[in-house]
Amino acid sequence: MAFDEVQLPLRVGFGSSGGPAFSTEIVTIDGGYERRNQNWSQARRYFDASTGLRSASDVAALIAFFHARAGRARGFRVKDWSDFTSTADGLSASAFGDQSIGTGNGALTQFQLKKNYISASITHARDIRKPVSGSVTIGVNGVQALSGWSVDAATGIITFATPPIASAAITAGFMFDVPARFDTDQLRLSAQDFQQYASSIPLVEVRV
Repeated sequence: MAFDEVQLPLRVGFGSSGGPAFSTEIVTIDGGYERRNQNWSQARRYFDASTGLRSASDVAALIAFFHARAGRARGFRVKDWSDFTSTADGLSASAFGDQSIGTGNGALTQFQLKKNYISASITHARDIRKPVSGSVTIGVNGVQALSGWSVDAATGIITFATPPIASAAITAGFMFDVPARFDTDQLRLSAQDFQQYASSIPLVEVRV
């Protein structure tokens, strides 16, 4: 799948609506009881960026971006303004101890960035594939590792030059984007006055 490591223009992205969605099959059986089957282990996010259009310059940026992506053909990065950092509230500045991403065993050198969502006794681990370049910090056993590791901003994989020792707690702080694409091959723009535009700009998260 073609994917461009560029972000949807922020003035367009800000104010977009949407959020995570799962796929669940539900069958109602005798007595009104249900059998539920969770099809996806990871949520898929849907957005509508139309609320971000505020001016002719916003529209021009969107049209150029849409042409370059050839509609639905090419993926890109989207900033989810409701959840874009490793912190629990999804908004605060990140720190190297925010998220647990693994435990060393003396041999493993690569760890996938993750964000853990905790509710009561349940933890949902979300793979982070599109960290923002320059935003990632790493901790080993509660101490920030200032060197000895690298991050692939296209995959979210952390690689250590030397394997962390056995039982070492690996943590990370970061900002991140959502890999997405347009969910339409046609833009429908309507000028309401000299500064406001109306349109539906559906976006959908893609697996990478």
